[in-house]
Amino acid sequence: MATAAAPWRHRRDPAAMLRRRHLLALPLLPRTAAAQGQAWSPDRPIRFLQGFAPGGTTDILARLLAPELAAALGQRVVVENCPGAGGTLAAEALARARPDGATMMLLNNGFAVAAALFRRLPYDPEADIDPCALVATAPLVLLAAPRDGIGTLPDLLAAARARPGALTVATVGIGSTQHFALEALAALAGIGVTHVPYRGTPAALVALRTGEVQAVMETLGAVLGQVQAGEARALAVTAAARAPLLPDVPTMAESGIAGFDLATWYAIGFPAGTPAAVQARLAEETARAVAAPRLRAQFDSLGLQPASGGPEATRALIRAEIARALQARASIPQP
Repeated sequence: MATAAAPWRHRRDPAAMLRRRHLLALPLLPRTAAAQGQAWSPDRPIRFLQGFAPGGTTDILARLLAPELAAALGQRVVVENCPGAGGTLAAEALARARPDGATMMLLNNGFAVAAALFRRLPYDPEADIDPCALVATAPLVLLAAPRDGIGTLPDLLAAARARPGALTVATVGIGSTQHFALEALAALAGIGVTHVPYRGTPAALVALRTGEVQAVMETLGAVLGQVQAGEARALAVTAAARAPLLPDVPTMAESGIAGFDLATWYAIGFPAGTPAAVQARLAEETARAVAAPRLRAQFDSLGLQPASGGPEATRALIRAEIARALQARASIPQP
């Protein structure tokens, strides 16, 4: 077979050679157009994963973004809650999805924290997921129940020191940003706490109201209504500056925890290997959405600060956050 087929390779017919060059070039034309910047348009609905129960800031933010992105992309964007293990169940689903643009996820600090807190993960945070667009940042806030007579963070720390290990603090789960912030606070303040993980913000707030726990660490946007209604007392925010929506609430640093500065971030990620054109289009539409007055007003009401950045900036941020979490791992109990 090889001998019989060989003679055509040595044929010197100029017309035949020209025709062959033309035919070989045809399959390259679509790729060339894509390489020159042809925009991606999804051909089916997009799954928008998020790793926490309904009612938290990640869930709220995903549902604010979904209709804006759907309108821009011309396809439905369906938010899918996959709560559990600090968001790692959703991240695993993302890592295993086909890299065709049909599945994405709203990541937050918990994605980086999990790399430090969990001894093993069913995915590689840096190799299996492509972060592509920054969305927003927000502080966390430490809450207490008004009935307990704890009005400040020093009050809470004093109570914790008086009864080592007796202070119970709720978060939305092991390996979450809230868990990381709580353990960092305990380490810096030199106190013992009992971490009580719940499956979502509503359950944690119920536990605070009923006395099941003494405090809650949560994102500001998820608990702002309870604070403003007087159902929970904000003791301190975790960022370097006070939150505009709670100007009378001090920062952790102002309350005696020097150097405490932790704001949560939100970013969109795809499975590794998702085409650059897909990531570029999504980053562009996300930046446009968070800059629009309608979404900005909703962000302001939740204490969210819009953020922008494409694939390169987002990957750099998350790599730095993973490194930061790994550096702090020595002082944080690992599940």
